[in-house]
Amino acid sequence: MTSKPQDPFFKSIGDRVEETDKLPETTESGQAEVDEDAPLHTVESLCMRCGEQGLTRLLLTSIPYFKEVIVASFRCEHCGEQNNEIQAAGKIAEQGSLYTAKILNRGDLNRQVVKSSYATIIIPEFELTIPPKRGQLTTVEGTIRDVIADLSADQPIRRIQDEPTYEKIEALLKKLHDSLGDDEDGETVTQSPDGQQIPDDAPIPKSFTVKVDDPAGNSWIEFIGSMADPKWSMKTYDRSRDQDVLLGLIGPDDAEEGKTEKAGEQVDEDADENGEVYVFPGTCSSCHAPCDTKMKKVVIPYFKDILIMSTNCDKCGYRDNEIKSGSAISEKGKKITLKVEDSDDLARDILKSENCGLEIPEIQLVLQPGTLGGRFTTLEGLLTQVYEELSEKAFARGDAAEAKEDRTTFEEFLGRLKQVMTAEIPFTVILDDPLANSYLQNIYAPDPDPNMTTELYDRTWDQNEELGLNDMKVEGYEEDAEKEKAEA
Repeated sequence: MTSKPQDPFFKSIGDRVEETDKLPETTESGQAEVDEDAPLHTVESLCMRCGEQGLTRLLLTSIPYFKEVIVASFRCEHCGEQNNEIQAAGKIAEQGSLYTAKILNRGDLNRQVVKSSYATIIIPEFELTIPPKRGQLTTVEGTIRDVIADLSADQPIRRIQDEPTYEKIEALLKKLHDSLGDDEDGETVTQSPDGQQIPDDAPIPKSFTVKVDDPAGNSWIEFIGSMADPKWSMKTYDRSRDQDVLLGLIGPDDAEEGKTEKAGEQVDEDADENGEVYVFPGTCSSCHAPCDTKMKKVVIPYFKDILIMSTNCDKCGYRDNEIKSGSAISEKGKKITLKVEDSDDLARDILKSENCGLEIPEIQLVLQPGTLGGRFTTLEGLLTQVYEELSEKAFARGDAAEAKEDRTTFEEFLGRLKQVMTAEIPFTVILDDPLANSYLQNIYAPDPDPNMTTELYDRTWDQNEELGLNDMKVEGYEEDAEKEKAEA
C-alpha cells in the first residue's frame, strides 16, 4: 500500500515547526525578509482597535488524522492588539459531524480542539453552550479558560447592575474552575501539597463532557492513541435545509421550495395504505406536556410488516421511538447469527424487537431482552447506541465511589467495543428472539447469505409463560364463555 504523497503547501505541524525555527531574523522595521518558500506568510493588515497597520501571519498546515487548515495570527505593534483564527482549507464536508469526548483526568484537558466558525461547543454537565463564532485551534482547557475570561470580564458591572445574574455566573465560574483543578483564587495548580508534579492520569475534581457539533464537518476533537479511544466518539449526520442555508450551500428561496416539495411528497405518501401516518394525542412522559405519538406501517422485504411509533415533545425535546410487530405471533422462536468480517456488514439493516437479546461473544457483550427496547436501524447504529448508553453510565460522575481497577477494566471493554463498531476486528452477532420478530438484512437476498445463519426453535414453557402465551387462548373461547355464563 503506497503512502499518501506529502502536500507541498499543507505540511504537518511538526514539519512546520522545524521550518519555522529556520525563519530569517526580522529587520529593524519589524518586517521579515521576503521568502516565497517560507512556512509563514506575512501580510500587513489594518488594526481595528487603533487604526494603524499590524501584521497578519498565515500558516498553511495539516493536522494529523483531520485535514488541512489555515492558521491566521494578527498582532499590532502599536497598541498590542492580537488575535488568532483558524479556517478550514478543504471543502465543506458532505455531512455534519458531532464529536464527543469524556474529560476525566488532567491529560484529557490537553486534547486538541479544532472549532470552525460554524461549530457549537456544548458541555451538558454545566448547561453551557458556546455558540458559533470565529474558528479556533486550541485545547479543551484553552476552551474553558476562554469561557472563564469572557464571563469574568463584566462581572464587576453585573454585581452592581444585575446581582441575580452575577450570582448565577459566579456559580458557573466556580464549577469551571473546579473542573480545571484551580485553587480558591482561580490560579492553576500544577503541584500536589507535598510538592510533587501532578501526573496527567490524575483525575480532575469534576468530570464533564465536551461536544463539538459542526454542520460543516470541519471541526475536530483529538483522540488519544487511536480512534478506539473509549472516551472519544464521532458521529456524522445529514444537514437540515436550514443548516444548508446557514452554510451558503443553498439560498433561502431554494429552502422554501424544498419544504413545499417535501410537503407535497408527504401528502402523496399518506395516500398510500402503507404510507399513512396515524397520530395519537398523548402526554409527554418527561414533562407531562401534551404531545402526539405518530405511528406508521412499514413493510420489510423478505420479512414481515412492522409498526414504527415515534413520540417527540416540542416543549422539553424528549424523543422516543418504538418498534412493534404488525403480524401474528410466530409459532417458533428465531436465532440469527452473523459473522461480521468488514465494515460493509455494519451497514446492514437490523430490526431488534423489545423481546430480542443480543450477544457478541468476542467481547463478552450480552444484552438481555428489553435492553434498548425495539430498534430499527443499521448494525453500526445499534452498536453506537449500545456504546453511548454504556459510556454515559460509566462516565456520568467522575467523583463516584468507584474502584480505579473497575474503571480501567470498563474502559478496556469500551475500547474493544469501539473496535467492533469500526469492524477493526472480526466478530459475531447473535440475535435470539423467542417471538421471531427480529430481522437482520440478507444482502444476498433472495439467495442464502454465506455469513449468516437462521435457526428456528421451539419455545420453552418458561419462555411462553414470560411472554404471556400460556394463558392466551385463540380457539374455542366461545364455548368457555357460554359455560361461564351458564354457571353464573
